[in-house]
Amino acid sequence: MAYKEMAPSELASRLNQGESLSVLDVREVEEWEEGHVAGAKHIPLGELNLRLNELDPARETIVICRSGNRSGMACELLNDKGFKVINMTGGLLAWTDKLVRE
Repeated sequence: MAYKEMAPSELASRLNQGESLSVLDVREVEEWEEGHVAGAKHIPLGELNLRLNELDPARETIVICRSGNRSGMACELLNDKGFKVINMTGGLLAWTDKLVRE
């Protein structure tokens, strides 16, 4: 594993302190609509390879999903392509902060 990991509580704390972070949610559309982290970018894992141009390779990106498995796969893919990534462990199942519902 060549990427870092971050606990959901650390991400929530940093966002609540107003830190400007690049957060990528790789869940499916239905999951995203049920609730997501405010300010996160949504690119389902299956579309990630086609939408790499929407991400900034120079900026560290925190990747999230439901349980941490898909975000781990996304981190491997992005890391292989030269992106700086962090996997949020436990996914949104471990998220205790508020979510945005649209």
